[in-house]
Amino acid sequence: MLTLKLLREQPEFVIERLAVKHFDAKEIVYKIIELDRTRRSLQGELDACLSQQKTAAAEIGKLMKEGRRDDAEAAKAEVGRLKERSRSLEEQMAASEKQQNELLVLLPNLPCAMVPEGRTAEDNVVVKMEGPIPDLGENALPHWELVKNLDIIDFDLGVKLTGAGFPVYKGKGAKIQRALISWFLEKNTDAGYLEYQPPYMVNEASGFGTGQLPDKEGQMYCAPLDGFYMIPTAEVPVTNIYRDVILKKEDFPVKMTAYTPCWRREAGSYGKDVRGLNRLHQFDKVEIVRIEEPQNSYAALDEMVAHVESLVKGLGLPYRILRLCGGDMSFTSAITYDFEVFSAAQKRWLEVSSVSNFESYQANRLHLRYKDENGKMQLAHTLNGSSLALPRILAAIIENYQTQDGHIVVPEVLRKYTGFDII
Repeated sequence: MLTLKLLREQPEFVIERLAVKHFDAKEIVYKIIELDRTRRSLQGELDACLSQQKTAAAEIGKLMKEGRRDDAEAAKAEVGRLKERSRSLEEQMAASEKQQNELLVLLPNLPCAMVPEGRTAEDNVVVKMEGPIPDLGENALPHWELVKNLDIIDFDLGVKLTGAGFPVYKGKGAKIQRALISWFLEKNTDAGYLEYQPPYMVNEASGFGTGQLPDKEGQMYCAPLDGFYMIPTAEVPVTNIYRDVILKKEDFPVKMTAYTPCWRREAGSYGKDVRGLNRLHQFDKVEIVRIEEPQNSYAALDEMVAHVESLVKGLGLPYRILRLCGGDMSFTSAITYDFEVFSAAQKRWLEVSSVSNFESYQANRLHLRYKDENGKMQLAHTLNGSSLALPRILAAIIENYQTQDGHIVVPEVLRKYTGFDII
């Protein structure tokens, strides 16, 4: 959430930067500023009213001691009038603040200066590409056919048990899935990230803290009787560990990692690009989260991008890194780098990670602060990245490592976890 201070001091800058995300913020920004002026004016009236009330109340005792009962009764009446006025002012302030907050959450995060112009994924900028792109010939099979032939992932059984988008991993399919999770977590902890195993459901406050609510409730599965939401990413519970926390300078950097299953409705996703593992309602993902002092957050972002790159490179997959344009960025992100791997049989790029800096946007919603060297309270910066999302990584491994006789070679880094080198 953007701060009121920023909106008050630089409204035109906010409007200009949000235009990069193709968000017309002018009406909302100036309405928030108007409500803020109203609220502050009411606060001034309330302070004056409370001061008068205190003075009048003190006067009552004095007048009673002096035997001036009529004057004391008049003072009591004045105190009653001032109390009623105070209640009215407090109600007006609460209404203004409520309306102000309802508008504040409608404003996306500002994209940083490095974010390119553009409206769609076609406008994203490729900052790095590493191959080579494998050529498997015309007989290469897509992963959904290979896994059916090898009986390692059963999409039909998932439909029977739950519905489309809930696959069942079997035998060596389940083992390679577990191997990927173990390897990702081991690499993350070796890089200094503390491993967590958080809940897979969160409350509304947690969803609000990281920006999933009220923006993405239509994409989240929920248990309305309890007010819980199934997590769309481990970012939500892990980042919320630090909700309402005040950090000290010596606490930085905060580096966390977690494996969780994730759930997303993926409403409106149809067609050939969502076949097999390409787009699921339930999937596994390993996440990294960092909390940093503002001056260090972009160096931390570079470190996270390099770390995720080392994972993709370790699996021997051709990949590219994209800097997302304004129109393709998330609501909460200030800058995002996407990682895509090439799927040789589908002959297309598959997104497997997003690494983002949210600057102070999430921290403001989380009330996540720290004391600087002058003892002044400041908002921290939050960052997160997939390291990695499993379905499309597994799809690319299955397709790129397929043999001519229809088997799959296991990437070398995973073999100590699987106990086999071919499926």
